[in-house]
Amino acid sequence: MDSSSVTSKGQVTIPKDIRRELGIRQGSRVAFRVRKGKAELRVLRRAPQQAASGFGMLAVRRRHLPANFDVATLFGRTRRSGA
Repeated sequence: MDSSSVTSKGQVTIPKDIRRELGIRQGSRVAFRVRKGKAELRVLRRAPQQAASGFGMLAVRRRHLPANFDVATLFGRTRRSGA
């Protein structure tokens, strides 16, 4: 059985294994009630799962740029100031 300490504000950290098993994430809604001298926690709403990153979510139709691509070539010739 996992246990946690109660802070001075009455807050308790739900152990990671229990959060994972119940699908509790940031933004989830939970409810508490006392029944026969025991506290019950019920998950009311699970937060939607968020992607860790957006990499690869969009399809690219164009060719990829080479790693040594020089962005300055897009602007053509540049003027030098003071000349």
